[in-house]
Amino acid sequence: MALVTEIAEFVSRRSYEDLSENARQQLKVRVLDSLACAVGALDGEPVKRVREQMEDFGGNPRCTLIGGQRTSPDRAAFYNGALVRYLDFNDSYLARHETCHPSDNLGAVLAASEYAGKTGKDFLAALAAAYQVQCRLSDAAPVRSKGFDHTTQGSYAVAAGVSKALGLDVEKTAHAMAISGTAFNALRVTRTGALSHWKGLAYPNTAFGATHAAFLAMRGITGPAEVFEGNKGFMETISGPFEIDWSREDLERVTTTIVKKYNAEIHSQSAIEGILEMKERFGFRGEDILGIEVNTFDVAFHIIGGGEEGDKTAVATKEEADHSLPYILAAAVLDGSVMPEQYRLERIGRRDVQDLLRRVVVRPRTRLSNRFPLEMPCRLTVRLKNGETLEHEKADYEGFHTRPLPWEGVVRKFDLLAGPHVSGDLGTSIRQAVGELESIRVEELTRLLARVGSAGEGRNP
Repeated sequence: MALVTEIAEFVSRRSYEDLSENARQQLKVRVLDSLACAVGALDGEPVKRVREQMEDFGGNPRCTLIGGQRTSPDRAAFYNGALVRYLDFNDSYLARHETCHPSDNLGAVLAASEYAGKTGKDFLAALAAAYQVQCRLSDAAPVRSKGFDHTTQGSYAVAAGVSKALGLDVEKTAHAMAISGTAFNALRVTRTGALSHWKGLAYPNTAFGATHAAFLAMRGITGPAEVFEGNKGFMETISGPFEIDWSREDLERVTTTIVKKYNAEIHSQSAIEGILEMKERFGFRGEDILGIEVNTFDVAFHIIGGGEEGDKTAVATKEEADHSLPYILAAAVLDGSVMPEQYRLERIGRRDVQDLLRRVVVRPRTRLSNRFPLEMPCRLTVRLKNGETLEHEKADYEGFHTRPLPWEGVVRKFDLLAGPHVSGDLGTSIRQAVGELESIRVEELTRLLARVGSAGEGRNP
């Protein structure tokens, strides 16, 4: 049996009833977390440009756009996915050699579930399947070191989740994943060097294409069955050989994904919490600091610390700032927070943060690398101009799987990010709908999301 068919059998066989109570709750936490990020991104400049394209091109109005209007399922997957992703505040999964954002699948799975008239239970099962496929492929078949982006594994995950939501059989699900997996092998240059808007739009674009692929498969279009193991397939050209016994897989991987406490690249979270704890304890200010040294694990160094993915002291855009550990820590010290406000261009360009970030040095340490990804370790040393040296070590942060963010915590995050765009009553209704997904239909949630930002109910003056 071809590997893509084994995955398709797994996706088709699993259901809501297979989810543990913890997995059900963690899925709802991530749905609300993703919607918080999405609503909070409505005013993002790239998002506005994507919205202009949606309105210009139109689309058969089958699925809801967050913030109102309807379009085709694939375009809804793209736009709503862009909203979830733009702030770079959504969840993550840490494999040893790969990092991904499984909630990037939400926009596509939500659109397919609405299209198919599914229940909240169906939606949660389809989303869990997408999480499982993406996370397990990240574990077993990492592609970052080969120069490919994590959206590459996402092409299989989106197709799996959408196929599940549409109720496709094993054969059509396999074809959906085969089409999508063949077509969307993206380059890692998306996240190296000078970062562009595409950092936040690469996965939404994959979601657009994978959703399209699933609908083609629904209508009988076939894809290459040996997409993984065949001649010039995924294993031969990108990943190398790997094995996963899909007959033994469950839907529990969501419980090991992690939620961001701060609006910054995932590997920075423990360092941010640590520097803020030091600031509160010792009371130093930015102008007091001679230098900050961050000892961290190799993945953080290479992605956000100035390692193999480029210099992180040349920061001029939002995309560069939220992937620069020196900028992130400088902003945390100066502002006492790392939230969307820290990525406004006028904040990024100010002299205080530009000066301080150049006094932050990031170094990888083998002993810390060996503890990742079971921990997110770092050691912070702050040297003050008065001669004092302050030190602090962290193993995790609130939101890591060792200290999961509770429902109440993600409610606070939702209120913070969505508050400017929803009235109190609408926000309460959205939170309640997510909390009660098992007992509602998906269209009940999407009707609420369509009202975000509407006159009298959102975009508080």
